[in-house]
Amino acid sequence: MVLAQSLFALLKERNPRSRIDVIAPAWTEPLLSRMPEVNETVLLALKHGELGMGERIRIGRALRSRNYDRAVVLPNSLKSAIVPFVARARRRTGFLGEWRFGLLNDIRRLDKSAGSRFGRRARDARRARAKDGPRHKAALPRTVDRFVSLGLEAGEPLPSDIPVPRLQVRKGKSLEVLARLGRTPPTAPVLGLCPGAEYGPAKRWPAEYFAEVAQAKLNEGWEVWLFGSERDAPITRAIQSRVQGRCLDLGGKTSLAEAIDLMSLTTTVVSNDSGLMHVAAALGCGVVALYGSSDPGHTPPMSDKAKVMYLGLSCSPCFKRECPLGHLRCLKEIAPGMVLEALSAMV
Repeated sequence: MVLAQSLFALLKERNPRSRIDVIAPAWTEPLLSRMPEVNETVLLALKHGELGMGERIRIGRALRSRNYDRAVVLPNSLKSAIVPFVARARRRTGFLGEWRFGLLNDIRRLDKSAGSRFGRRARDARRARAKDGPRHKAALPRTVDRFVSLGLEAGEPLPSDIPVPRLQVRKGKSLEVLARLGRTPPTAPVLGLCPGAEYGPAKRWPAEYFAEVAQAKLNEGWEVWLFGSERDAPITRAIQSRVQGRCLDLGGKTSLAEAIDLMSLTTTVVSNDSGLMHVAAALGCGVVALYGSSDPGHTPPMSDKAKVMYLGLSCSPCFKRECPLGHLRCLKEIAPGMVLEALSAMV
């Protein structure tokens, strides 16, 4: 959803008077409410993977009176094209996906084998990594390439400058959350750590490595805040125990909206390849992004303040939830000292 903001911004640039409404799962509302391009979020109260045909038809009918000129369908699933069809949006754009003939009337074909402009830049980045080591600035992601191309006329070339995601912040809200947690506004630099990753262990840098980075920055006088969902709480607790409780452990203690506002107060963020990594980049934080089983050419943080740590081993990216070889070298060989060096250079 963060990366989709590039499409919203492009549409607004081309037609500043356009109204952009976004149909999305309810959990995305804290993100969409911080995107100035979005007029309204139409919440889809369905679980991930749920068809919910009745609910989709109900929402589509409720939207008919808005007379949408166009609907851009970003997911490739059949069910995602149902609401725009029922809402009678005049032009319904999307990739062919799950054989959505009829539901879409402006169908684009995605040639995954051809390689996009961003795909070529990702390959260039890999060559640079082989020469200069594991740290490099990421190419723009192919995900954004696909999103933006749906906002263009068929066959129209991608613009040379694509807007990057930029989330608005609510500083007053972050101070309210700190007060609730019994904390005062920080007077020292703040390092945010995001040690979780919903996809699985193959995307998670070891907790003991995060703890080593936290200990080093705490000893330098920094504050260290641990971000994560309720599922990440065991990991943040493990880090907290290794540093004698000196961090602010937010794992499972904040909503996504509160985490966004608090993250805006950080100086730099060290994160696995996760949603919070994209949030940090879109907030303008300095980001050290850690990649193991995933591909930094596909979804890197879209920020010139980001450093991607990726070893590019022969077995990666494997895109597996758990390391199929059992060694997790792609992450374990990114030493804490390398991350600390990247943080020092960034500051």
